[in-house]
Amino acid sequence: MTNAHASHSTRPAALIPPVTWLRIIGAWLVVGLFVFFGESILAAPLTPFTASWVFGLLFVTILAAAFGVVHEADHLAEQLGEPYGTLILTLSIVGIEVILIASVLLGPTENPTIGRDSIFAVMMIIMNLIMGICLIAGAARNGDQEYNTQGTSSYLSMIVLLTSVALVLPNFTSVAGEFSFKQAVGISALTIVLYGVFLSMQMSSHRRFFIQPPAGAMAVRIQEQADDDATAAQQAPRDVRSLIVRSAVLLALIVPIVLLAHYLAVVMDYGIEATGLPLALGGVLIAIIVFTPESMTAIKAAMNNEMQRAINLCHGAFVSTVGLTVPAVLIIGLLTGKQVIMGISQTETVLFAITLVLSLLSFNGQRTSPIQGYMHLVVFVVFGLLLFYP
Repeated sequence: MTNAHASHSTRPAALIPPVTWLRIIGAWLVVGLFVFFGESILAAPLTPFTASWVFGLLFVTILAAAFGVVHEADHLAEQLGEPYGTLILTLSIVGIEVILIASVLLGPTENPTIGRDSIFAVMMIIMNLIMGICLIAGAARNGDQEYNTQGTSSYLSMIVLLTSVALVLPNFTSVAGEFSFKQAVGISALTIVLYGVFLSMQMSSHRRFFIQPPAGAMAVRIQEQADDDATAAQQAPRDVRSLIVRSAVLLALIVPIVLLAHYLAVVMDYGIEATGLPLALGGVLIAIIVFTPESMTAIKAAMNNEMQRAINLCHGAFVSTVGLTVPAVLIIGLLTGKQVIMGISQTETVLFAITLVLSLLSFNGQRTSPIQGYMHLVVFVVFGLLLFYP
């Protein structure tokens, strides 16, 4: 009876609930609409009314698909365990972000700062807004929470190095704000190699750094990881059919985002130019679209007393953002000849430094504190204030 029930629960139909079918069908219907009629809908001169409903439709469609991606990746995370599951979720989301940024960069309107603006917006949203909410919401339900200091310090070290090189260093090169051809090639290669090494160690020899430690501990010992690996090896094999079906659904939800990204970039460019809003708002919109679903997952993890998973989602997402977006943007610039400005402004540099120092201090003890959570929220509010009133 148990085997029959298990077999039934892993049928493809049982693995894909109605809401997922709605997301897939809805997303592909919108793709069909724009593939066949997109050029005529967005033909010049574009009117505010047309731009508004097109943006609304694309925003809702891409956001719904992104929620679906997170849902499927979350199920894969449960089957694969940490940190593999979180990595799948993070890489899926960051992949969507890279696609959206590339679409704007390759769009009809020159936007040389979209890569920089998106990375900085993700930093402010993930490391201040979402991390602040996680610290406050987690403490409200569970009190001060424990986390793995080794993994968290590894994330923060990567963030300090990669973001400083990508966003601050360009302001002090021969062409202020930009990398030369050779510099762009070198920085891209170094970023990819370092990120690859980090991922490799995260999934193998140093996996224990990114696992929730036992109560009262600040880390997971090597022997504990070995014991966990031995236990996992003795367990029943994973449901391969479920993995295949969920991976296929994940792909079916990501592809529409790829196909619709170009059209979203067109109406975003039009809207920002027509309303006179700050150009950096484009990067903020991309960050909101991409990271809203994952942010909700991180907050849920913190409230479930899984602070290390919340850190893996937040800090891990930002490490992946820099590790993948910087090389992608620089390579696109090299291949197309498009201007790519990476250096942030002086005001942004101050917020950048405050965020890094505050993050290092927030995760410098055995437990988190909601006090630092409120501080992170204040930094985000300052970012929003300066975005519209520089």
